[in-house]
Amino acid sequence: MIIVTAQKREESIMDVPIAISAISAEALNNQKIEGGSELLRAVPNVNFSKSNFSMYNFSIRGVGTKSISAASDPAVAVSFNNTPLIRNRLFESEFFDMARIEVLRGPQGTLYGRNATAGVVNLIPAMPTPDFAGEIRAEVGSFGTARASGMLNIPLSNTLAARVAGAWTKRDGYDFNTFTGKKVNGRDLWSTRAILEWEPSDRFNANLVWQHFEEDDNRSRTGKNLCTRDPGKTMIGDTPVPLDAPFEPVSLSSKFSQGCLPGSLYSDDAYGAPNAEALAFIAAGRLVLNMGSDPDIPFFRPPAFLPGDPFADVVQSRDLREIATSYDPVFRAKNDVVQLNLDFGVSDGLRLVSQTAYARDRYYSSQDYNRFVSGPIFTDTTGLLEGGLPINQEFAAPGGIFVDPQLGASNRLLAIDISRSRNRQWSQEFRLQSDYDGSFNFNIGANYLNFKTQDDYFVLNNAFTYLAYNLYNRRGSPLDYIDCQPSTTEYDCVYVDPNPLGSLDEMGHNYFLSRNLVETESWAVFAEGYWSIADTVNITAGIRWTKDKKTTTPVPSQLLLGAGTNGTSGGSIAGGYPQGDPVVQKWSEPTGRIVVDWRPNLDFSDDTLIYASVSRGYKGGGTNPPRPDIDPFVVQFQPLPATFEPEYLTAFEIGTKNSFDGGRLILNATGFYYDYQGYQISKIVDRISLNENFDATVWGLEFEATWQPSRAFRLDTNLGYLKTRLKEGAQSIDVMNRTQGNEDWVVIRPWLQVPSNCIAPREIVEQVLANPLTSFGLGFPSLGALCGGTAELGTFTPEIDGFPLYQLYGFEYNPLTDAPNGGRGFYADLEGNELPNAPRLTFNIGAQYTFFIDEGDWELTFRGDYYRQSKSFARVYNTEYDRLKAWDNANLAITLERPASQIAFQFYVKNLFNDTPITDFFTNSDDSGLTTNVFTLDPRIFGFNVTKRF
Repeated sequence: MIIVTAQKREESIMDVPIAISAISAEALNNQKIEGGSELLRAVPNVNFSKSNFSMYNFSIRGVGTKSISAASDPAVAVSFNNTPLIRNRLFESEFFDMARIEVLRGPQGTLYGRNATAGVVNLIPAMPTPDFAGEIRAEVGSFGTARASGMLNIPLSNTLAARVAGAWTKRDGYDFNTFTGKKVNGRDLWSTRAILEWEPSDRFNANLVWQHFEEDDNRSRTGKNLCTRDPGKTMIGDTPVPLDAPFEPVSLSSKFSQGCLPGSLYSDDAYGAPNAEALAFIAAGRLVLNMGSDPDIPFFRPPAFLPGDPFADVVQSRDLREIATSYDPVFRAKNDVVQLNLDFGVSDGLRLVSQTAYARDRYYSSQDYNRFVSGPIFTDTTGLLEGGLPINQEFAAPGGIFVDPQLGASNRLLAIDISRSRNRQWSQEFRLQSDYDGSFNFNIGANYLNFKTQDDYFVLNNAFTYLAYNLYNRRGSPLDYIDCQPSTTEYDCVYVDPNPLGSLDEMGHNYFLSRNLVETESWAVFAEGYWSIADTVNITAGIRWTKDKKTTTPVPSQLLLGAGTNGTSGGSIAGGYPQGDPVVQKWSEPTGRIVVDWRPNLDFSDDTLIYASVSRGYKGGGTNPPRPDIDPFVVQFQPLPATFEPEYLTAFEIGTKNSFDGGRLILNATGFYYDYQGYQISKIVDRISLNENFDATVWGLEFEATWQPSRAFRLDTNLGYLKTRLKEGAQSIDVMNRTQGNEDWVVIRPWLQVPSNCIAPREIVEQVLANPLTSFGLGFPSLGALCGGTAELGTFTPEIDGFPLYQLYGFEYNPLTDAPNGGRGFYADLEGNELPNAPRLTFNIGAQYTFFIDEGDWELTFRGDYYRQSKSFARVYNTEYDRLKAWDNANLAITLERPASQIAFQFYVKNLFNDTPITDFFTNSDDSGLTTNVFTLDPRIFGFNVTKRF
C-alpha cells in the first residue's frame, strides 16, 4: 500500500479523494523514469516539453505553461518535499534516492497555494531511518555514458540520523554538428542531498534538508531550427514585381517574403532556411551602407553586404539530430534548495508544523541562433577608398572577413543567443493539523513566499555589430570611426561592447538584450476541514485566501539604437539599458474545494471509494515586456496590452478507487469538466513575448489499473482521454498567417527598426509597384511606408511628418486606421480550437515477469513499457503548421537480483525504436524570419548498471 501526503498528512493513496498518481522509488527504477520529462509515461493526461528559454511546459489535463514571459507563473506547482518551487531544474536534473513522486491532477489551491491550477508534482526524497544502510550504483552505456549514484544512511544516536545521497552523469552528445565535426548535446551533471533529522520525542521532529544540482556541458536548449522558405512574390494580383530594378540592390520580391511559410514541419520543405533577403538588417547593409568607392569601377560604391540570399543554398539534414553551426552549445546550471521542517505535538492529536525553505537557481545557455551555416555575407573592403584615401579597415571586412568582438572572425553570418536566469526564493508556512479520533479534523495555516528573478535573453549577430560600427559610428570627411561610448551624446552613434563573449559589459547596443526584472510576494491563509458525517461518508471543505503582489521593472531593449536626437537610429542613449518605473500589480483571490466521498460496502470489491468534488484554482497575471525604446518619429508603435490577466479554473470531478481480489487488482477511474478563464499564451510580437488570455472548456476521462495476480507477474496501465475547446469569441492574430487567406491583402516586411511584419491592401501595393518611381530607388521605402511606424523613410499619411510619398504616388493611406488592427493582420477565429499540447489520448502499459531461480535465491525480471500519445497542436491556431504527429515510446529492462546479497544487475534500453518525434516547437520573431525551434526526445540509449545495497 502506498502512503502519500497529498493532503499534507500521511494517508493511504486509496483513502485520498483526489486524482493522484504516486510513483515509488522501485517503480521509477523499473520503468526507467529518470527525470521530470519522463513522468508523462506514468500519469494519464500529462504532457511535457522543453520551452524555448530557461523553463519547460508540464501540462496536466491540457493545462500547462504556454506563457514564456518572466512575469508569468507555472500552472503546475512543482514542489520539493511539499514546498513549491517557482523555478526548478525538473527538466535537467535526474531523480535519485527518492521515496516517491506524487502527481496530483486538478486544482490544488487550498493546500498547495498559487500556481496549482493544473495540479502538483511533489518530489518526496527518502528521509533518514533508524538503521544503518547504504547503496552504491555504477552504470555504463551508449554515447559513452558513465553514471554513478549512492546513498548512506547513518544513525548518529537514538534520536539523530543523517542521510546523504548523490548522483553523477556524464555522456557524449546525442547530436552531431556536421560543420565543426563535434558531438553536441551531451551531459555532465551531478546532484547531492544531505538530510539531518532529529526526533527527541514522539512530540517533536525536526529535519534540515539541503539539495544541490549542477550541470556544465554542451546541452542544446532547443533542437533544429526548421523553415519552409518563403521565396517572396513575383506577382501581386495582376502586377509584376520588378525583379531587376536598376537602383534597387535588393530584389523587391523579398519585400513580400516573411522568411518562412507556415508549412508542415514534417514536409521535406521544412528543412530549408529563411529567405535572408527578407531580413531587414540584411537589406539595410545593401541599401544604406557602402564602405567606400571601388577605384577600379568609376562611380561604384559597393554595398556592405554581398548580393543574393546568404541562406539560398542551405538544405538541412532530415536527421533532427544533425545540425550545422559554427558555434557549439554552452550550458550551465546550478540549483540549491535548503529546507527546515519542524513538527511539534501541541497535544494528543494536534500538531504544529513549520516549513521554511530557501532556493536559488542559476541558468546559462548559449547556442547558435540559426543552427545552419550561411554563405559569405561581407563585401571585401580591401582597396576601397574614401575621399581618395584608403578607408580605415579597423572595423571593416578586408578579404571579406569581419572580426566581431564577441563572435570572432568570419566571412559568414554568425548569430548566437544566450538565455540566462538568476533567481532566489524563500518561503515560510505554518500549519496546525489535527488527528483526533472523533468525526472532525482540520488543517489550518498561513504562508508567505518571496520570489525575485532576473531573466536575460541576448541575441548576438555579427551583422548587427557591422552595422553599428559602419552605419552609425563612421563620421566626418573623409569617413572614419569615432570613439562611441555609452555616455556619448553629441553623435547618433551606437556603443559596441568591446569585450569577449564571456565577459560582456552588458551595455552594448550591438546586440539584442531583453532584460526582465520581476519580484513576487504572496501571502495566504487557508483552512480545510474533514468531517465524517457517517461511517461511510466524508466531507472535505477547504478555502484559501491568497494575496499576490508582483513588481515588474521594465527594461526596454536597445538594438542598434544610438544617442543622437538628430540621427536616424531612433535611440536616446548610446549604451546601457535604463530601467523604467516599476509596475506593481496586486490580486486578492479566494480558492478552495469541497469534496464528498463515500465508501460503500460492495460484494464484488474489497474496498471502494467514490468521490465528487468542486474546486477552484487561480494563477496571477503579469506584465508584457516593454518594446524597444525608439523615438516615435522613427517608429510609431501601435498600442499593445501592457498587462495580461490572471487565470481562473473551476473544476468538477467524479472518481472512484477500487481494490479487488485481496489487493491484487487496483482500478481507478476519474471524469472531470473544467471551466477555464484566461489561459495565458505567449507569442513574439515587436521583439517581446506578448501574452494573451483565452477562455476554454476541458473535459476528460482517466483510468489507472494495476494487476498483480501472482508474485511473479505485474501489469500497470493508464489511459487518458481529453477534449479541449476554446470558447466563443476566442481570436488572435497569427504571425505566420496575418492575411488569413484574404487575397485582397498582402504581407509586407517593413524597415530595420520596425520589428513586426504588416499587411497592406493589394490594390494599393499594385499602385506602388506599377509606378515608375518604384524602379528607381523608391521601392523599398515606399513599400515599407505601407506599414505603420515607418514615417522616417516616408509616409502616405499627410497628418504624419515625413517625406510626402503620397504626393509622388497620388494616394493617401494610413495603415493605423485603414488596415485591420492597425495593419498587424486579421484575427484568426479560434472558437472550437484545441488547446496546445493537449493530445486527445495518452496511453501507457507496462508488464513485468519475474523468474525465481535456485529456489528464489536469484530473481530475474523482464519488464517492458509502451507509451503513446495521439496527435496534438503546438499553438492555438490549429493549422497544418501547428500539427504535432502522434508518437510513441518503448522501453525494456532486464534485472537480475540476489536479495540475500542485496546486489542487482540491470540492462535496459530506452526509446527502443530510436524515434525522434517533434514534441513541441517555438515560433521565432518576424524580424528573424519566423523560423521554428523544435523539441524532441532523447535517442535510443543502452545501459548496464550494478547496484549494491548494504
